[in-house]
Amino acid sequence: MLPLYYHVPFFSIVLLMMTGILTSIIHSGKGAMAFHLTMSAFVCGANLWLLSILAPEGECFTYAAGILPHPWGNELAAGPLQAALAAAFAAVMFLCVLGGSREIFEDVEAEKQNLYFVMCDLILASLMAMVYTNDGFTAYVFIEINTIAACALVMAKDTGPTLVATIRYLMMSLLGSGMFLLGLTFTYYITGHLLLINIHEQMEQIIASGTYLIPVTVIMGLMTMGMCLKSALFPFHTWLPDAHGTATTSSSAILSGLVLKGYIVLLLKVIFCLFGEANYRAFHGGDILLAFGFAAMVVGSVRAMGETHIKRMIAYSSVAQIGYIYLGLGLGGRAAAAAAVYQILVHAFTKPLLFLCAGQLAAASGHRKQMYYLRGAGHRARLAGIGFTIGALSMIGLPLLGGFAVKFFLADAALASGWRMWLALAALAISSVLNALYYLPAVVQIWTIREHGEDDLPKLPRFSPGFAAAIAIVALAACSILLGIFCAPLGKLLSDGVALL
Repeated sequence: MLPLYYHVPFFSIVLLMMTGILTSIIHSGKGAMAFHLTMSAFVCGANLWLLSILAPEGECFTYAAGILPHPWGNELAAGPLQAALAAAFAAVMFLCVLGGSREIFEDVEAEKQNLYFVMCDLILASLMAMVYTNDGFTAYVFIEINTIAACALVMAKDTGPTLVATIRYLMMSLLGSGMFLLGLTFTYYITGHLLLINIHEQMEQIIASGTYLIPVTVIMGLMTMGMCLKSALFPFHTWLPDAHGTATTSSSAILSGLVLKGYIVLLLKVIFCLFGEANYRAFHGGDILLAFGFAAMVVGSVRAMGETHIKRMIAYSSVAQIGYIYLGLGLGGRAAAAAAVYQILVHAFTKPLLFLCAGQLAAASGHRKQMYYLRGAGHRARLAGIGFTIGALSMIGLPLLGGFAVKFFLADAALASGWRMWLALAALAISSVLNALYYLPAVVQIWTIREHGEDDLPKLPRFSPGFAAAIAIVALAACSILLGIFCAPLGKLLSDGVALL
């Protein structure tokens, strides 16, 4: 009989899918939210327990999720890296929903509120599947579930701008899904397998023999491009600012902190588990990711500098921060990949913090999101102002915060990457300066006291965030700080996890 912890990955996925089904028959929005939060917390705790077992000895295992034997049956693969990501994603989902609960009940129609939490359940279930699956077609199925649920979260506010943003998001996302499916179809045609480990073995033989090199190149391009489209890598990011800028606060936080990350985790599996990193680099896939990552870091920051809408500014910042992840994947090597995964975790906690705080600051300013009207908002909503400041300083790269740890790990990995070192170091330096040029003015703006004569600014009393939002902001800010302070052991954990892929 298998040890109990072997079942955690499978039951994390199944439990969340069942939660989504049961939530649909709970007609009370608050009841549906309570059920969702309970299940998210349970899944987070289960995966933390799994991490505590796997991490000390660097253990990893595969789990047959069906009656058919290997290589025909479906499989899940679990190790310290997968358990850490699964626990983090469940925790972030819990905090995003908790922190934005007031806006959810204000922005979403009462009869549709339970369906909002159904979509949250499906997104978290799809993330668990993308983290743990060892099967290409299962990954594709949950990619589509994730896409549809994410679109529903964007349009949950049900206004003209959100519907337009949803359509743009859906078109771009389906294009990415289609490219991944085409790549998977060609892969099955030349290898006869869907399990990643079997595909990898066949790919090694095909590449070594020199046959099917053009199809392999096409497959690599299709899968990579599909995940780049879905994760909003420059120049495929045009849907992102509208989707984040118009959606309700929780939706923006979930999209930026979680949805984008699932596709990057899947790309990480494509690189390491399907092709093999050495083969991927031999076909210059890493160089392409490096170039696009550099462009995203610069262009995303430049566009953020020109934004006066706080949520759109944070959205363009996400484009730049996604560039950091692709920079790490493009550098190659275990250290750079671990740095990229560390950025996934830092961004997953810090960007929801910024979106939740931005929503609170806007609410304290008469629900106006233009930077001009946010002057002094930090004094009206102090906790949100402090949380936004911590998140902004982390994105800039202040020491003892998670953003600094990411830049340190990327710079350290770049030193062993040959000619790529100069491009990576330049990207980090330029992006850090640009980050400061739009985040610091935003921080100054929210803490600047209104001067006499500025009567066109709203005169509003101090704003209370509510107990739930306060818990979420404090927890996310604490995680951002802890990721900076305990970067050494966490970095080693992720590095060891990458080595087990």
